[in-house]
Amino acid sequence: MDTFGTVHQFDRSRLEIIGPADCLRLLASVPLGRLVYTDAGLPAVRLVNFVVDEDTIVFSTGQGDKFRAAERGDVVAFEADEVDGERHIGWTVTAIGHLSVVTDDEAAALRRTLALHSWMPMEEPQLVRLGIESLHGRRLVPWGRRPRFR
Repeated sequence: MDTFGTVHQFDRSRLEIIGPADCLRLLASVPLGRLVYTDAGLPAVRLVNFVVDEDTIVFSTGQGDKFRAAERGDVVAFEADEVDGERHIGWTVTAIGHLSVVTDDEAAALRRTLALHSWMPMEEPQLVRLGIESLHGRRLVPWGRRPRFR
């Protein structure tokens, strides 16, 4: 319990377990994440700009592998994190769910309301949505806040 009366839970590795609401808040605080999907039967990891739209993740992509995964409705993982290498603290959040292609009408509305852009120029960008079905986060906290297990 911290000074505000909040009870913190830790896993066996002494990492703080982050609840779903805080996971979404942390995801929304960073501009880049990693999409993990299957390409030709092998794992693929791609860095993407993204935004959190309520309880989903939205990103822009070209007509390549990520878009085809969305057309198929593939199950994927998405990871984002923030690490302070000097203080040895940080967090990681992983979302798992199905990809889908955002319809043209919804894409136009999202582009008007969300600060969604890609750092990479692309022809015919399409919006893709990850419907989050599972959300997990862990935080590496300072040594003094870590529990001692027996």
